[in-house]
Amino acid sequence: MKRGIAPTTVERLMREDDFIVSKTSAKGIITYGNPIFIEFSGYSEAELLGSQHNIIRHPDMPRAAFKLAWDTIQAGQEFFGYVKNLAKDGSFYWVFTHISPDFDLRRNIVGYTSVRRCPQRSALAKIEPVYQQMLAAERAAGARDAIAAGTQVLLDLLKQTGMGYEELVFSL
Repeated sequence: MKRGIAPTTVERLMREDDFIVSKTSAKGIITYGNPIFIEFSGYSEAELLGSQHNIIRHPDMPRAAFKLAWDTIQAGQEFFGYVKNLAKDGSFYWVFTHISPDFDLRRNIVGYTSVRRCPQRSALAKIEPVYQQMLAAERAAGARDAIAAGTQVLLDLLKQTGMGYEELVFSL
């Protein structure tokens, strides 16, 4: 939990036409946040700029999900996924995120842009139990092996469904 924030059961619902936009450096430091990001995060612009993007990481999110996201974008590819975020007041909000790397003229990654929109409730009903299973596996494995254990849950699901990760996400 960031800065001693205790998560609550209060959910903030994104509006259908909302787009949360943020930009970070290559190391995940927030360099820009649009007004909707500021609204939903509950932080002021001054509090967000210069902070690690994980300031909004909810403890209900498995570490393996973020490892997958980072591995994907650091490889220069786009990432899509459902994320539960933690607001400054302890409330939470779900998003469907699209993260893309930003490149300089030599194709070096210089940062990332994330655009989040309102997720479909039916998709959340399907992904939330997966995240709970991943998180349970991570906790059971302990800190050293947590990411591998959470990743294995996801890999087992992909094998069971016969889908790749993006295909699974878009099928929800």
